[in-house]
Amino acid sequence: MSDLPSTEPMPTPRRSPWRAPARWLADVPIADPVDRRNAPMVQVVLALLGLFPPLLWGYRLLAVPLALQPGEHVALASSLSLSGLALLAWWLVRRGRFRLPVSLLLGALALAVMASNVAGGLDGGRHELPLLAVWLVMAGLLLGRRALWLMYAWLVAAFVVGTAVDIGRGHEKFGAGDLAVGGVVQALVFLFVAVVIDRSVTALRESLRLATERGDALAASNRQLQEEMQRRGRVQDQLVQAQKVEAAGRLATGLAHDFNHLLTLVLGHARRGRRLAGDEAIVEAFDGVEAAARRADAVSRKLLNFSRMETADMQVFDAGEAIAGTVPMLKQLSGPQVRLRVQVPEAPLPVRFDRGQLELIVLNIAANAVQAMPDGGRFDLVLSAAEDGGARLEMADSGHGMPEDVRARIFEPFFTTRPAGQGTGLGLSVVRDLVTEAGGGIEVDSAPGQGTTLRLRFPAVVHAAP
Repeated sequence: MSDLPSTEPMPTPRRSPWRAPARWLADVPIADPVDRRNAPMVQVVLALLGLFPPLLWGYRLLAVPLALQPGEHVALASSLSLSGLALLAWWLVRRGRFRLPVSLLLGALALAVMASNVAGGLDGGRHELPLLAVWLVMAGLLLGRRALWLMYAWLVAAFVVGTAVDIGRGHEKFGAGDLAVGGVVQALVFLFVAVVIDRSVTALRESLRLATERGDALAASNRQLQEEMQRRGRVQDQLVQAQKVEAAGRLATGLAHDFNHLLTLVLGHARRGRRLAGDEAIVEAFDGVEAAARRADAVSRKLLNFSRMETADMQVFDAGEAIAGTVPMLKQLSGPQVRLRVQVPEAPLPVRFDRGQLELIVLNIAANAVQAMPDGGRFDLVLSAAEDGGARLEMADSGHGMPEDVRARIFEPFFTTRPAGQGTGLGLSVVRDLVTEAGGGIEVDSAPGQGTTLRLRFPAVVHAAP
């Protein structure tokens, strides 16, 4: 015998031919889980009740060479009516209705039971007693306790009517007392059946309710756990980013002071050279050197501010003069492709703020605006007096704007839409913190294709020095 593994393919398991019909019967738009579970069985019962009686009567009419007897006409009409009602109920179940068709079917069967007892008495319908127990079980399982006890009360009424009919006709073996006792015994037997069904159905639905509640609680806990994991993931990412920024801030703190000394020397030589130069072009070049040095100083202050190693120097100054002083840096930052418009009031507009931080805010927002306009555009910076005596600074660009989800998160720490390595996501977060700590506020208005506008509000200065 060879030890080599067999290369014959494994036989594929045969799929049950009843799987597709069962799936089709279970595919009904019913909300209640118990009703949806009972729907396949109910559809089968309704289909049998709707199809078999017409087939049997068709065989009777076509294959049996005997005319219909007088009593068969009533039976034919009753059977076909019940079949039509069963098919209607089946159609309603397929459309998502469950309790209505089942109620119609059980109601029709209850009327048939009452009619049978009226016509033949209780003794004539004894062969149907097991079938009556089936309808009682269906009422309890499919419609609940109320339908169960209504059906039982109806059966007791039918037993009373049937017993009365039997007593009226008389019986050759049993007297009226015996017939009455027999009716009471049948009512008690069905009472026992009804009690058993009621307890079983109640326990089943209670178990299903508890299972559903536990499933819902488990799903809610799962969602809460996922949200908590996502929140912790975001916090972890922010922590890692904060540690990176803190490390960069400590490094920047050690270098910024020496760098500022060098910038002070550059500014001093630029101012001295501008005073000594006689040529206008050379003076303009020294102005550019001074503007670049001041911008480098603002960048250094930005690093110190990010590391939270610099204390704000709150003072009262003219916001218009400070904004006008940033124009040379804004021109260099924006370039020739961006049209810059700066508007400040002629009268002094005092604010209580850190002057260097105000310049840092303006440069930071201007840099974001320039990045939002790669093909050029317009950047407007307007300073005006607010109605409450404070100052209002509005900065607007004609860039591509921001969608709502981005606009809602621009003030979150470490949130940025720039590629990796091109931004920390702290710029606007620091701006909001600085303005809020000074008692002001900041608003943003942006939409895709409509640019972005930021409005800063500074409180009124009380007892401002002239």
